[in-house]
Amino acid sequence: MLRVALLSRWHVHADQYAREIRVHPDAELGAVWDEDAERGRAWAAELGLPFESDLARLLARSDIDAVCVTAPTNRHREVMVAAAEAGKHIFTEKVLAATVAEASAIADAVREHDVRFCIAFPRCAMPEMLYAKEVLDSGLVGQPTALRIRNAHDGAVRGWLPEHFYDPVSCGGGAMMDLGAHGMYLCRWLLGQPRRVVSTFTSVTGRAVEDNAVVLIEFENGAVAVNETAFVSFGAFSLEVDGTEGGLRLLSPKDGVQVRSAKLGTREWQRPEALPAARPKPVDQWIAGCVRGEHIDFGLAAAAGLTELMAAAYLAEREGRSVPLPLRGAEPG
Repeated sequence: MLRVALLSRWHVHADQYAREIRVHPDAELGAVWDEDAERGRAWAAELGLPFESDLARLLARSDIDAVCVTAPTNRHREVMVAAAEAGKHIFTEKVLAATVAEASAIADAVREHDVRFCIAFPRCAMPEMLYAKEVLDSGLVGQPTALRIRNAHDGAVRGWLPEHFYDPVSCGGGAMMDLGAHGMYLCRWLLGQPRRVVSTFTSVTGRAVEDNAVVLIEFENGAVAVNETAFVSFGAFSLEVDGTEGGLRLLSPKDGVQVRSAKLGTREWQRPEALPAARPKPVDQWIAGCVRGEHIDFGLAAAAGLTELMAAAYLAEREGRSVPLPLRGAEPG
């Protein structure tokens, strides 16, 4: 049985992960820590768990095996390095960190202390995304040339995102750092090694962070990806792929996936007969990895890759230029 401590209710997905861990047959919740003691005590009371105000004391407990990190992004290095040094397995909300240096410090600690690690990349486990990956890897659309992902919601205009999600210090950014992370990891997962990045960020609501953003990514294979995100959209998720021999599209989740290919003998869009089975959710993969040593799809390499791509995007926006990859130590300000 994996005994898990919850590290902060700061992130909007904290409650979701707490529920997923609590109902898992191989895991149980053991304690709560929060950088905001009042919020943490209230959460612990709701869950019927002990609250620990001192992180070091919590990590020293022998009845805690692992931690679920939903703390502010700027606390990730502190929290995860300490957890790894204490020998606790780590599940974390994306992003791993806002800078390459912080991500490297976390990765070094995880490797040095040999703890199991997983980052939340849930869209890579979805049947539709697994089918897109299968189509690209199989060559059904030929050489991929273009990818467009749009992931947006109305949190900033409808007021349902917490105000601390617009704090540039604790978040490390705005819509791109949070919601745009899904598109970032999907682009890299689908197309491979990025070569350079250009960004445009705006603030429609006038907040201190961007709430409307686009990143253009060139890949080593010559493909170009457009990753769009916003907190000021009526709401959308779409994915489009183009290649030399065909394409794939998911115009909205309800529309489903469509594909066309010269290799299928037609230029018309058609639906696949079946989609791959969903992969286990990231939390479930992490628990299985910790308890039974099973493979975890979303490990340190994927997490570090997301941070590098995100850091390059913010550097490109701040300096108004194309940023080459790898970053080679450049950091966002």
